[in-house]
Amino acid sequence: MTEVTPPAGAAPEVVFRDGLTAGELRFQRCDKCAAAVFQPRVLCPACGSDELGWERSSGLGTVYSTTAVRGREGMHNVSLVDLDEGFRMMSRVDDVDADQVVIGTRVGFTTVEQDGAPVAVFRAESAAARDGRPGAGVPQDKEQS
Repeated sequence: MTEVTPPAGAAPEVVFRDGLTAGELRFQRCDKCAAAVFQPRVLCPACGSDELGWERSSGLGTVYSTTAVRGREGMHNVSLVDLDEGFRMMSRVDDVDADQVVIGTRVGFTTVEQDGAPVAVFRAESAAARDGRPGAGVPQDKEQS
């Protein structure tokens, strides 16, 4: 986890999206209360401070909750992932069948291109290791999802 210095006046969502483009998972940390803050915002939800700094996440986390969504296009999962830095985000686990994602699975962040933009997704650590990736900070893929 390292600090990020965004351009002056950059909107939180822009800083986050720029991170995805660079293959990074960025989040904020409150300078007053040290809370990890995600989704990007201008005020800390824990204490109300506007003193939020940016950090790069290790990208490692644990599946907190998951569900398989069935639709006309097939099935996909929606998962809540608890990141090791102390924040939770909604995403998906890409390398496992939608109905086979298990709560408690260790996962690593990566990006995939979807509709022409990078999207944050996760892969099970064992799959990341099989592919020669450490499971965190996985290089950005150019595959379509």
